[in-house]
Amino acid sequence: MVKYRRMARRSKRPPLILTEEESTALGRIARSRSESLRRVQRARILLGYAGKKSFTEIATKEGVTRDSVYKWVDRALAIGPMAALNDKYHRPHEPTITPEAKAWVIALACTKPKEIGYAAELWTLSALAEHVRIMAPKDGHDCLSKAAKASIWRILNEQEIKPHKIQYYLERKDPEFQRKQEKVLIVYREVNMLNARKFDPFKEAGVVTISVDEKPGIQAVKAIAAELPLVPGKHQGVGRDYEYERMGTLSLLAGIDLHSGHIHARVEERHRSREFIGLLRDLDEYYPADCRIRIILDNHSSHISKETMAWLETRPCRFEYVHTPKHGSWLNIIETVFSKMARTFLRGIRVNDKPELKERILLGINEINQQPVVHTWRGFDLD
Repeated sequence: MVKYRRMARRSKRPPLILTEEESTALGRIARSRSESLRRVQRARILLGYAGKKSFTEIATKEGVTRDSVYKWVDRALAIGPMAALNDKYHRPHEPTITPEAKAWVIALACTKPKEIGYAAELWTLSALAEHVRIMAPKDGHDCLSKAAKASIWRILNEQEIKPHKIQYYLERKDPEFQRKQEKVLIVYREVNMLNARKFDPFKEAGVVTISVDEKPGIQAVKAIAAELPLVPGKHQGVGRDYEYERMGTLSLLAGIDLHSGHIHARVEERHRSREFIGLLRDLDEYYPADCRIRIILDNHSSHISKETMAWLETRPCRFEYVHTPKHGSWLNIIETVFSKMARTFLRGIRVNDKPELKERILLGINEINQQPVVHTWRGFDLD
């Protein structure tokens, strides 16, 4: 009789009413692959109860006892569904790791392992924890003699230190970085003004602006096994064997007209001065003779070599260079075109040889030129 009454009381719990935000958050956690299993399971229990499923049905589906279902439902009804997902914080005893010991761990984490005799360049949490357990007692920090990896992680996390990760940055080595950047941005502002007013750059300014660069090392990759086609209900994507054969690389030399969006391109075996001069010849033949061609480009050796300069001297007042600063390739709009190519027709490309790769690249550029897009600089407020 007592057991029956207890079960009856359990069945009279009020419904769990979720807001739209809570329902969305619980659903995301219930489907997550990165959340802990406990939080995922609790989210599913609460969603099941809010969906008016029985305790037995929820327990069977989640593989837990009915008492576990009662526990998390009761907690959600008491403190809210999101708070109920977390374990209650408890500390069985006062912390034994002293502030001095924590400072010692932080200092150690800020030292590269190779500097103290290890082969590794960076710490892993496991390696750092093992070193701490060995060396801490010798340095007077006995409280760390049994420190687990989780304890080391908590110490580092308090100071937001992650010695196992690398954050890359780009050092500005060009002393004239600011001046060159401003010059490039002024050119972009002039181009934007002409494009906004829909004036012909040849007639209005007597100058056309081209963003130029190279994309070297485009791999000609050959599949050595037949690809499997998409099959509804069986193959959701193209099936491709893991093995392949490298047939060599090609270089793409390209420039985009910042007024019309037209792309000028050459695909070459290499990207030396003679190949770059070939691109300059293409531009020279394409635009009217009385128009000045302003080129935004970096300081690659082929752009400023003696061979290139000698050819430019044969075309006086025809070309104008605007150099981007060193380590400032992101200032060159052609990079966005290369990015688009990498995401579209170059993505996952397979060919039989380099001639086919060249043909496919030029075909992709021709497709872009059928519907050209004028790229506008939006990186800075040019005003």
